[in-house]
Amino acid sequence: MSSPFVIVGGGLAGATAAEELRTRGHDGPIELIAAEEFRPYQRPPLSKEYLTGSGGLDDVFAHPDGWEAEHDVTLRTGVAALRIGDHVVALSDGSEVPFAKLLIATGAQPRPLDLPGGDAREVRTFRTLDDADALRGALQGGDRRVVLLGSGWIGMELAAAARGYGNDVTVVARGRVPLAAAIGDELGLMYRRAHEEHGVVFRMDQDVAAIEVGDDGAATGVRLGDEVVPADLVLVGHGVEPDTTLAVTAGLDLDHGILVDERLQTSSPDIVAAGDVANAFHPVLRQRLRSEHWANAIAGGKVAASTMLGGDAVLDAIPYLYSDQYDVGMEYSGYPPLADGAELVIRGDLATRELVAFWVRDDRVVAGMNVNVWDVNEQVQRLIRDRVVVDRARLADPSVDLASLT
Repeated sequence: MSSPFVIVGGGLAGATAAEELRTRGHDGPIELIAAEEFRPYQRPPLSKEYLTGSGGLDDVFAHPDGWEAEHDVTLRTGVAALRIGDHVVALSDGSEVPFAKLLIATGAQPRPLDLPGGDAREVRTFRTLDDADALRGALQGGDRRVVLLGSGWIGMELAAAARGYGNDVTVVARGRVPLAAAIGDELGLMYRRAHEEHGVVFRMDQDVAAIEVGDDGAATGVRLGDEVVPADLVLVGHGVEPDTTLAVTAGLDLDHGILVDERLQTSSPDIVAAGDVANAFHPVLRQRLRSEHWANAIAGGKVAASTMLGGDAVLDAIPYLYSDQYDVGMEYSGYPPLADGAELVIRGDLATRELVAFWVRDDRVVAGMNVNVWDVNEQVQRLIRDRVVVDRARLADPSVDLASLT
């Protein structure tokens, strides 16, 4: 019997790759090794509908119950090391799994909180299904003082969920404006106003000195210089780092993730990498781009499967993400490196939070975000993909059909 194709990682990239291998006709053994005792699942719903209680596990798991068994995908847990020369993945229980081809899709881990008191009880990170279950249990009773460290997408979604359960929420961050690194000051302020309308307090441009800890070992507050913001629960939402532990033990080339080409090939010929852990060369940008979002996991899983089978698919998809906070829903498509410093063109109304925002560079749309305006993302992506030269006045005019600009 030939060695199996092995996928290390129980997230959406790994699950998509397994499905794509079967779709492409691979009939050999597939083994998927996850770090957690769950079948493969996707993370975006954890901070949205699953955490708020508006959705269940069906929204979380990548495939219906029994899909893996029906498609001859063997699930395992507990990776210890990778021995490239032997083509073997060593598991934590002492067993070994040989591989013909290997996909590393180990994702990312929350950036550690390197502060005095950072390991106190009721200081929590958010990444896994277990984290979501524990946090929902902690929030759903309401009336807790929650301090959230960080104002990126995950941090702001956690703030919205915490307020939805009736907790007091204070967001503490180093930047001047929430989400500014992702979408700029003007749109970041739009989100800040939405949160403030729901009672969230912002303490921006702040450095956290320490987490105050009570006699029982639980966090009691967040120290900002000479001031302490009281807290019953401290949520750490200041970013993640690619989980390259396995790649380090294997000696793969690394730089802010596992270095891969546009086909997601690593520095070792029989090993590919996809998802949050992969720092991939993007053929459109002609530079490396590591994306931590849902669509990248799906696109990367499909390309990884192609490469494992000897195909020539490349990861050239336009990055995409979505977010839901209170009654503010949005979709973002585009190239962050090109959007940085580009001209912002607004179609719609910031005050009512119904708009499409475009980032324009050299008379071409390089990114777009629709907020509470639906069924336009395909048109936004077409503007980006086809590098359409746009007239800014027509782009900003809601009476002009977007389709006519493409």
